[in-house]
Amino acid sequence: MFIQRTYRKYENGKKYESVLLMENYREGKKVKHRTLAVITKLPKDVISAIEKSLKGHEINTIEDLELSNGKSFGAMQTVIEISKRLGIYQALGTGKRAKLSLFQIAGRVITQGSRNYLANEWVNIEAIEEQLKLMDFNEDSLYENLDWLAKEQSNIEKKIFDFRYKDRKVKDIFLYDVTSSYFEGEQNELAEYGYNRDKKKGKKQIVIGLMLDSEGCPLTVEVFDGNTSDTKTVSSQLKKLKENFGVERVVFVGDKGMIKSGQIQELGSDEYKWNYLTTITKQQIETLLKSGLLQLSMFDDDLVEVESEDKIRYIMRRNAQIAEQIERNRQDRIARLRQFIEKQNKYLDEHKRASLVVAKRKIYEKAEQLKLLSIVDILDSNRSFVIEINQMQYAEQSKLDGCYVVKTDVPKELLDKETAHSRYKDLNNVEFAFRTMKTTIEEIRPIFVRKESRTRGHVFVVMLAYMIIKYISDAIKHLDCTRKHAIDLLDRIQYITYKFENQKINTKPKNLSPEQSAILDALDIKF
Repeated sequence: MFIQRTYRKYENGKKYESVLLMENYREGKKVKHRTLAVITKLPKDVISAIEKSLKGHEINTIEDLELSNGKSFGAMQTVIEISKRLGIYQALGTGKRAKLSLFQIAGRVITQGSRNYLANEWVNIEAIEEQLKLMDFNEDSLYENLDWLAKEQSNIEKKIFDFRYKDRKVKDIFLYDVTSSYFEGEQNELAEYGYNRDKKKGKKQIVIGLMLDSEGCPLTVEVFDGNTSDTKTVSSQLKKLKENFGVERVVFVGDKGMIKSGQIQELGSDEYKWNYLTTITKQQIETLLKSGLLQLSMFDDDLVEVESEDKIRYIMRRNAQIAEQIERNRQDRIARLRQFIEKQNKYLDEHKRASLVVAKRKIYEKAEQLKLLSIVDILDSNRSFVIEINQMQYAEQSKLDGCYVVKTDVPKELLDKETAHSRYKDLNNVEFAFRTMKTTIEEIRPIFVRKESRTRGHVFVVMLAYMIIKYISDAIKHLDCTRKHAIDLLDRIQYITYKFENQKINTKPKNLSPEQSAILDALDIKF
């Protein structure tokens, strides 16, 4: 074991000395060197004492020193390395604000909890100072950092975009969707009552719009007031693509609730002259069937395409599995209604003075709740009720089970029907991103902020964290390991801490578990 000093000279003339604790080891017949620890920050007299002890053979190996477990660094170092590969590290810049931002991103990837937890508890077990060179901050520092992130979001997203595409002219397919996230309190400046996708009645919420490229990589996220409709979020996304990212040609992909006539008109305007890819509603399918442009016999497991006179393409399919699921659901609802009627009949039979009118009203309300009024007839005789299936209405309702139509104005020579269909299915990537961001590893909820800027900053942090999580997920998909388990395993990699004259020397472990090594190999990361 020996000490090695290296020197670096900067343009301003200053010199920087690095002091490394090294050891020799054999690899076959060759003798090689490896770094055990960086001890630059130790007091000079301690470094001098270590050097003398090594020369005097008082210590021969680092194991001769007092040993203890140090802080976790594996997951943190992995997050930093991946952030550099994705351009996040470079886009954030240098300085304390950048380090605080990366700290918050790592916090969402590695652990969950409030900023109070991150600043006051997590720092005691995670190698923040060693890995990020970050110290002297508190919970308030993190909240203020969210303000800075919200202010700089557009610039940071642009830098990441340029890093990803290397300033080449971009002609791509972009996937866009929105979700909502609810609040337990009512004090957030963006929170409003609106259409709640979390099925949490009586809760205020925010609306979040997320755009991905064709490979499922997030490009931008935006927070809207909680009562903003899906369609009203589109214009700002188009503006970002053109003005912030400088995209030349776009195929904008969104579902039928997102891309309607107004959005189609805006996409095709002189300002953009871009294309769209979406689906149409059941009512719109019915209209096209009546017009003769589409025919029911065209819906099959194989894709069929029809083009209208105005060059709009309709790509249709019947998914047999979805059709079976819809039919099972319908039969289940009918069975539930029959069970409800049996209970009402039993009650009427046992209670001779019970009101027939009240029972009938309850049955109709139940049928309406189960969305069956259009296909069942409710009959009564001698204080007893039965239902009969209206076969004509049943056939009419079920004829489009599993049927859907993709609509686009992209010319065939630029996008064949198979690719167009696949790109629409890629909207599942946005749904996956939302699920990850909202309910699994990153836990966008609960949101512990009230100010508008801090809400935007928080959601932006979560999007950047998702970029890293997606990278990890893609890299380890061939391993029998979930992304959460992988991150937990990496976070168990701790420094080995040795003491010399009451000073701590951190070294990295030489041997990792087979699972940890496999994950690091898959990520191409070496410690």
